[in-house]
Parts: sequence; C-alpha cells; structure tokens
Amino acid sequence: MATQILTESNFKKEVQDGVTLVDFWATWCPPCRMQGPIVETLAADYAGKAKIAKVDVDQNQNLAAEFGIQSIPTLLVMKDGQLVDQMIGLQRKEVLASQLDAALA
Repeated sequence: MATQILTESNFKKEVQDGVTLVDFWATWCPPCRMQGPIVETLAADYAGKAKIAKVDVDQNQNLAAEFGIQSIPTLLVMKDGQLVDQMIGLQRKEVLASQLDAALA
C-alpha cells in the first residue's frame, strides 16, 4: 500500500479514524527526500493497521500553519483525529515504527 496524499480538503476526514502517520515535506528539501523511502516502507509494513500519508507544505500552507510546521520534514502521529506525537527532522524507521506501535497499543 502506497502513502496517501493529504490536502487541506481531505485531511480531517482521512485522519479522523484510527492511527495516521503524516509526513509534512517539500520537493526542494533534501532531508525530506531521504525520509520519503522510509515512509514508503512503513506504508507497506503497516498496511491494514495504520495510514501513512504525506502533505506537501508548498501546496498546503494553511495545513502546515495549523500544525505550526516551521521546519521539514515534520512527522505527526494522529490518533482518531487528535495529535499524539510530533517529530521534527529526518527520523529512522525504528523511531517511527515505535511511535506508531505506541499509538496503536
């Protein structure tokens, strides 16, 4: 399962149920490009358990502002529409997996 693309119009609907990892990124950001394959791997690992999604901050500036995103990549863990964790900067797969596991528990 590939990552979902979230926008200002579908964000709330997509994160309202269950656990979602949201990667706030931009095409011009080198650490974001390094984070991308890690996030894609998690999408496969967590298929059927958690949603893995991406938000392009250039195309969704209001959404980035709503969550106070000032540096990217920033990864949010949402559970039933509520923010439960936020990580700033490039994250290892193990760190993200442990945050997802905690939110799923």
